[in-house]
Amino acid sequence: MLWSRALIPTVKEAPADATSASHIFLTRAGYIRKVGAGMYDFLPLGVKVLKNVEAIVRREMNRAGALEVLMPQLLPGEYFKETGRWDLYGDVLFRLKDRKGGDFNLGPTHEEIITDIARREIRSYRDMPKNLYQIQTKFRDEPRPRGGLLRCREFSMKDAYSFDVDEESAKKSYEEMRVAYNKIFTQMGLNFRMVAADSGAIGGNTSAEFQVLVDSGEDAIVVCDTCDYAANVEVASAAAKPAKVSEAATTVRLADKQKVHTPGHGSIEDITKFLKVSAPEMLKSLVYVAGKDAVLVVVRGDHEVNEIRVARLLGVNEVFLASDAEVERATGAKVGFAGPVGFKGRVLVDRAASLVVNGATGANETDYHFTGVNFSRDYEGEVVDVRLAANGDLCPNCANAGKNGKLTLYKGIEAGHIFILGTKYSTAMSASFLDPAQEKKPIVMGCYGIGVSRLVATIVEQHHDAEGISWPWRIAPYHVEIVSIGKDAAVLEAATKLYADLQARGVEVLWDDRDERPGVKFKDADLIGIPLRVTVGGKGLAAGNVEVKPRTELDPKKAELVPVASAAQIIADRVHAALA
Repeated sequence: MLWSRALIPTVKEAPADATSASHIFLTRAGYIRKVGAGMYDFLPLGVKVLKNVEAIVRREMNRAGALEVLMPQLLPGEYFKETGRWDLYGDVLFRLKDRKGGDFNLGPTHEEIITDIARREIRSYRDMPKNLYQIQTKFRDEPRPRGGLLRCREFSMKDAYSFDVDEESAKKSYEEMRVAYNKIFTQMGLNFRMVAADSGAIGGNTSAEFQVLVDSGEDAIVVCDTCDYAANVEVASAAAKPAKVSEAATTVRLADKQKVHTPGHGSIEDITKFLKVSAPEMLKSLVYVAGKDAVLVVVRGDHEVNEIRVARLLGVNEVFLASDAEVERATGAKVGFAGPVGFKGRVLVDRAASLVVNGATGANETDYHFTGVNFSRDYEGEVVDVRLAANGDLCPNCANAGKNGKLTLYKGIEAGHIFILGTKYSTAMSASFLDPAQEKKPIVMGCYGIGVSRLVATIVEQHHDAEGISWPWRIAPYHVEIVSIGKDAAVLEAATKLYADLQARGVEVLWDDRDERPGVKFKDADLIGIPLRVTVGGKGLAAGNVEVKPRTELDPKKAELVPVASAAQIIADRVHAALA
């Protein structure tokens, strides 16, 4: 492609609302343009990258034996009502009515529709296993679209669904997808980890995410430094250990509970200074609302509540922190003074919090705290694991094996998610089959998703520098960019020949043939991120050479001089080797 005929509208300034590297560079390099909140145009370079991502996903899914289908974007509401997700999805679901008043929704995901296919087309155990997938546009009314392509209201996704006769067979399908996903993300040049995860509103078990490790990620994962334990912090566990208490608390093993006047000191930071105790000696009590009930969750002062785990323990989809009025109604005190002593209602106590000796906590009375509080003697509750795992925590697997592995915290972006759905949807929608004994049984399903358009941004988050994007070979819109310097006839002739010879050898090539200054061309080349840049200039040609420089090499002094006569073959060989 000639740059002069392409649409590559590079700009110097980042969008005002852009905070992530991918949003900044994909916009500046002319890959995408914002249409509205969470909605983007893919310009020609963006489409090529998106198609390259799709090609890798499609190839590995096909190799794994999955069969491609295509389901509608506009879905009758009756399917989501059948499974209860019409109400469960809440405001995230885009709802609309047709001219007859019928309920419809734009597909946020397609479990119901694929299950409908299964209940109509799968009759016998002989019809399985099956794995059906699609690459389709999804719609979710995100309350806070952000990060460019990282969190959108309209996005492209690959979702696959396996159908098996039993749990054991479903695990084999799951394993096939695990292998395929590792191949997919490896080919995309990503540094990733597979971690244990929560299945969310879709449901199911045996759940794992493929997290791409980047400092800008909004997900937090923990990885053991000794064993292979890795999990999203939403589901991660940490081995409980007693807090390091003060010398006074150690000397007086079980102190008397005392009420202390703490006027205006409601935060952990304030109260630790006021009482002269450490955060691990505090019992942090938070009131959550689950349905109509107020629940008190108690964690150590230096820990955070795992709201996903709390929701699962309470049997609800989501929990919310109580409002100021709800806190006062449940505890009799203003926010900052809640505590488990005398709390009338359900109390969840994190395992680490239950081990705190002579702790300090709110007294359920405004401007008062208790000190010398101990579990069992002064308060009761359900001892459960409800805190977020943190950097330096003891690995639960290692602790059970008598080892001392510690957890390290990383940031990541979820690129893929695989899990076994079980019979949640097949039971709800009567998708059954006849086994060898002619008994009717529900189909066991698995679900496997990849955020295709999100991957475009995710790859940039991991592959960029201060100058712009640095695409991995299989993802780049072109393999080689030719930059011709000046209008000299010899330069144009050499560039034209090299351009044609590379194309003849199967190389995707972009030629910057614009009448622009060299600095502008080099800046744009670094910005759009083509893996290999070939500079054709008068000085080099006079010596019989062209200059070849990988995008990952920023030092111009390290560019390689290649004989112009053999340049096409040398460059093509490098491209094909990189793609092998």
